[in-house]
Amino acid sequence: MKTILVPTDFSKEAGYALDAAIDLAARAGAQVILLHVVEGFVPGSFATQGGGPDDISEELFMRKLLEKGKNDLSKLVANRKLENINIISNVRVGNPFHHIARDILDNEADLVVMGSKGASGYEDVLIGSNTERVVRYSKCPVITIKNPVDFSHVTDIVFAADFIESEDNVAVELKTMQNLLGAKLHLVKVDTPGNFENSRTIKKRIHAFVQKHSLENYTLEIYNESTEEDGIIYFAEDIDADMIALATHGRTGLKHLLSGSIAEDVVNHAQRPVWTCGVNK
Repeated sequence: MKTILVPTDFSKEAGYALDAAIDLAARAGAQVILLHVVEGFVPGSFATQGGGPDDISEELFMRKLLEKGKNDLSKLVANRKLENINIISNVRVGNPFHHIARDILDNEADLVVMGSKGASGYEDVLIGSNTERVVRYSKCPVITIKNPVDFSHVTDIVFAADFIESEDNVAVELKTMQNLLGAKLHLVKVDTPGNFENSRTIKKRIHAFVQKHSLENYTLEIYNESTEEDGIIYFAEDIDADMIALATHGRTGLKHLLSGSIAEDVVNHAQRPVWTCGVNK
């Protein structure tokens, strides 16, 4: 792990994410790229018929936005103990998701750490929040954080999956995180009435997955629940896990609208850190 990207909106949750990223960077010898994106400014919105002075106003406004963002990032970094960790601060203007996605690619980020307030009630139906979109489409693993995290205490990670071939790359990435933290993996398949499988079939598939990826320091569990989302969250609560790990499938359009995303639902409702990684397609 060489590069960790941390998008920030200066919320307390984003602050927790930065602290967590600094912790991980210290363990991995990685650099941290801190990104703030100024929303709500549309280039050309100051323009009037015939151009003129408003062009200067627009340029000045953008310059002030960028300057304020840089100053706020400097203060954010200055308030933290870095222990020789290299932090690069960037400020952009525009759509947060687009800039986050671009920075992941441009910087070859190995991990994104983001803060999230989560959702409740009617907020659940809002589509396209920045965190949800990053979780759905990111080209690298994402850790979503709602509360302060001390990774020295992250010793138990729940990995909920189907344990199928398309999740092979997820296992590789998760092993990297497990080794970095020295944690135990708790492999769990949530069995639901609508997608029931017998225990023998599930265990056979999980054992094959374990052997294929040479997984060590793990437990195996089949958990029965009405929905996968509830099963994952309840199992993590039952064993007092420190983090939840999930594969994401990057569904879009009608398929996503109809089937939703278990990973996004868990990210929204779990209070524990949630590590997600997109499957190979």
